[in-house]
Amino acid sequence: MQGYLNRVAYSGSLVAMDDPRTKRAPSVIDRRKLLLGLGFGVTNLAVLRQLSGSDTIGSGGGRSEVQTTTTESVRSTTNDLATPSGAGPTVPATIAEATSASVDTVFDTVITNGRVMDPETGYDRIANVGILGASVAHIGEETLEATSTIDAAGQVVAPGFVDILSYSPNGYGEWFKIADGVTTNLAMHGLRFEPDDFYNRWEAEGSPVHFGGSVHSSNVRETLGYDPGEKVPASDLDAVIAANRAQVEGGYLGIHAQPEYSPGMSKAELVRLAEAAADLGVPLTVHARYSDNFEPGTNLEAMTELVNLAKDTGAWVHVEHINSTGGTGVMAEALAMIDDARSGGARMSACMYPYTFWATYLQASRFENWQERYALTYEDLQVAGRAERLTEATYPQAYEDNLLTAAHAIREADLETAIASPFVMIGSDAILETDHNNHPRSTGCFSRTVAEFVRNRRLITLMEALSKMTIQPAKLAELAAPAMRKKGRLQVGSDADIVVFDPNEIADQSTIVDPGLESVGIRHVWVDGTHTLGPQGPIEGARAGTSIRSAL
Repeated sequence: MQGYLNRVAYSGSLVAMDDPRTKRAPSVIDRRKLLLGLGFGVTNLAVLRQLSGSDTIGSGGGRSEVQTTTTESVRSTTNDLATPSGAGPTVPATIAEATSASVDTVFDTVITNGRVMDPETGYDRIANVGILGASVAHIGEETLEATSTIDAAGQVVAPGFVDILSYSPNGYGEWFKIADGVTTNLAMHGLRFEPDDFYNRWEAEGSPVHFGGSVHSSNVRETLGYDPGEKVPASDLDAVIAANRAQVEGGYLGIHAQPEYSPGMSKAELVRLAEAAADLGVPLTVHARYSDNFEPGTNLEAMTELVNLAKDTGAWVHVEHINSTGGTGVMAEALAMIDDARSGGARMSACMYPYTFWATYLQASRFENWQERYALTYEDLQVAGRAERLTEATYPQAYEDNLLTAAHAIREADLETAIASPFVMIGSDAILETDHNNHPRSTGCFSRTVAEFVRNRRLITLMEALSKMTIQPAKLAELAAPAMRKKGRLQVGSDADIVVFDPNEIADQSTIVDPGLESVGIRHVWVDGTHTLGPQGPIEGARAGTSIRSAL
């Protein structure tokens, strides 16, 4: 892939990772007391599995419940994950108003003999998939004729993965998304552009992945003259909210807020943003206010704020990367708070990335008082792209250069607890930039989820993992975007966004030292019926990605 990527015209870096390259206004943080500690026992995974059986996300466009199949044995003694579980319907689902093409049809492409899996319905059979144009036109065991036939024996055939928490395309990183099975790249961590500027650019330049995102509320307030640490006066909140609403009405899929990086964002401002999201019918995606467990300002305080937002405003509140912000060290307690709110009717969800380290720029507010807040040493910090850990001697220059730096601060137990929760989906929180000063989640997030939690640790089933990477994020995005009603599914009438992978070989390869390594085990990817990745790598000229816009 790298050879091809070197020939791809690069259109310039936009915003990547946590994107706070501006410093928070200095403040004195007194964190003398450890709240609850970092030694909580992890809630039994079997109990967490019962937190909720399904997520109801939005309405219209057919079924509204996310059904995850749990009859497949998690502790199976076989490593042959290409064998269907036998669960789910025997007849493939058909999206509303779609009809299955006749078996006499000559399809554009037929994918044969694969384990076809649809997480929305639980369909899990060895079957053949016929593609016509940009749509799935037939699924079944019948022999189908096609212009192009792909034998997927021993492979899984699934909906293309939906990255709910990515960043803008940049002409480079999205090819690594394709290599990780991602067909829809949604920058729900916020976009610092006017909607027309963003959508028109990538519609003109072309992208191998579908693209969309949320309004970046911090950028809006800064554009109106308020620094990250500055509180917006009550008299000016109407103007701030109106500017956010205008960008959603201009095409963005939701509102992103990041009070940790904009500490001047008051509770009143956050409530107003949530009220606007609820009124517009779009999600509020939030990088929570706190990320440590020392008073004042703890993970559980941050979670309390978000739970109350959802309860009080009716907005769908999505907690971004809960493994690094909001749940670190107190994951079971944070998830229990969300589950309790959901049981009471509040609309909430969360996402995670499957790594034990987070990363952002050293001058970001998140790194303020980092030794005390996270109980870290210099040895726990590693600049992306470098093998060595930081030292007291090398830290000052890295800080001066404001380099993206990984903090080894997430417990394995937190990841295992979060992945078992039925309302926690997968989101990368990254896209690879040309300088490769990136977290490896930018290139390996989705493959790692399958390799680590399904195949190696056997904590969740393959169908559950696919649900977290396809139908659940699709349903969150379809609150605003009708186009998402045909994505995240593999059904007759769905968009032909399809990934074929070897479940026994799929794995991430990227590391902190070299985040620019594509995943392995992904055999084929189609985007809107266009063959975009084959066994030899990306297919040059394949840019079938379309814009994902709100219906407002």
